[in-house]
Amino acid sequence: MSGPGTTYDYVIVGAGSAGCVLAARLTEDPDVRVALIEAGGPDAAQEIHIPAAFPALLKTAVDWDFDTEPEPALGGRRLNLPRGRVLGGSSSLNAMIYVRGNPADYDAWARAGAEGWSWRDVLPYFLRAEDNERGAGPHHATGGPLTVSDGRSNHPLAQAFLRAAEEAGHPRNPDFNGPTQLGVGPYQLTQRNGLRCSAAVAYLHPALERPNLTLLAGTTALRVAFEGERAVGVEVAGTGAPHLVRAEREVILCAGAYLTPRLLMLSGVGPAAALTAMGLPVRADLPVGQGLQDHYMALINFRTDQQSLLGVATEENAALLQTQGRGPLTSNVGEAGGFFKSSPERQLPDIQLHMAPAIFHQEGLGPVSEHGWSWGPCVLAPVSRGAVALRSPDPTAAPRIAHRYLSEPEDRDCIVAGLRLALEIAAQPSARAVTTGPFDVPDSDSDADLLAFARQAGQTLFHPTSTCAIGAVTDPALRVLGTEALRVVDASVFPAVPRGNTNAPVIMAAEKAADLIRGAQSPEKTQDQEALR
Repeated sequence: MSGPGTTYDYVIVGAGSAGCVLAARLTEDPDVRVALIEAGGPDAAQEIHIPAAFPALLKTAVDWDFDTEPEPALGGRRLNLPRGRVLGGSSSLNAMIYVRGNPADYDAWARAGAEGWSWRDVLPYFLRAEDNERGAGPHHATGGPLTVSDGRSNHPLAQAFLRAAEEAGHPRNPDFNGPTQLGVGPYQLTQRNGLRCSAAVAYLHPALERPNLTLLAGTTALRVAFEGERAVGVEVAGTGAPHLVRAEREVILCAGAYLTPRLLMLSGVGPAAALTAMGLPVRADLPVGQGLQDHYMALINFRTDQQSLLGVATEENAALLQTQGRGPLTSNVGEAGGFFKSSPERQLPDIQLHMAPAIFHQEGLGPVSEHGWSWGPCVLAPVSRGAVALRSPDPTAAPRIAHRYLSEPEDRDCIVAGLRLALEIAAQPSARAVTTGPFDVPDSDSDADLLAFARQAGQTLFHPTSTCAIGAVTDPALRVLGTEALRVVDASVFPAVPRGNTNAPVIMAAEKAADLIRGAQSPEKTQDQEALR
């Protein structure tokens, strides 16, 4: 048990994806003592483990339920920003899509100064994490903690979407983590036997059986404690009086792209002028919170006379899920999609589509009382950057989050091109055959109407990154510049958001960080994997 005077080798803040990986990997050494601090509670709610139920988790006790500041390019709208406040973090709330990003993303990181983070460097860590039901090969691995499987729902509306996309001229791609990202297909998922395989399921729960791992759930990290430049622990509040959880070796922040910068700034690590204005000490003057990125998404919704995911929460389907690991409750909602280039001249995809066999509107919070289906683009390689700042010196105050979505013309052009692409798919015979009318769509396919729709209907794709980026706030070993014994391991260290869903990259980064912390060698690369360069 933790209490005043309790000391560990490593103190980790945040039991999200990265924190779960690190807690598991570092405690593989029985002589290492680890404390894992998590503000939320256990991942016990059945809606966490039933894939199709995840939208019901939004704005509940397991969601931090943040909002943006008024977004200037979106007419002053405040967007909802769900984040997991529970064991597993956002991997306990997400749509379970397993996408690594494009190899070029990581090579660009390395060229920009993130030494050791090229595709060649990170691929072994993706593979070490993975247990893919398709088997091992040059692009995939088996035997890792994280189960990756093909979707078991295979909803007829998802199949209709894929047929329509092919009719629109887009090739079928059986593996977005294979030789190419381009094309359309079903997503692979972090599921095990049809149930969610979160980072808590894959990494943390098995590790909790070890006596050298202490989980401090329901505990809020207030600030990092320093002696000189060295981080020596974390001040926490939970049950009982606030106290210090001491770290002999390192403090490791894994609280995510919104909360890690908040904790750093509360601890005196951040922009000096902003900290001084808040009456906080300045230990290291760094651009903490700057560079925020995310994938901005806009979905079009249509009515259908087909059975959607509406009404599938029946006892029969629950029994099918529990006994056979199949049926509509295994749906991750975003079952299919694809990657596209907005123009032939582009070398890399800049649009990603997600498709749901259900109406998904008003940021996933709107009421649904009829059958429908939806799909739409996100800006896959955004230029727009935002920031996270403190709202007050109170460590319980939500951070001030300004994404500045669509603030750059390139991003506006991209979302317009993506919506036009989505409407072209809707016009194909396979889509028209099961569509009975519009539910929430642009007024026309003109640039002005498409952009107006994007501004009004768009939302986060739940992929915030880059607020403690390598080269600006952290070094390539993820150590916080200007400090000692303090590291950041989560999506905030990404120099830019990858081209794809971000959970797999976060798990990769934590696997790599575990080796950096332990001084271990990178997993060996096979000749087949070397050939992927």
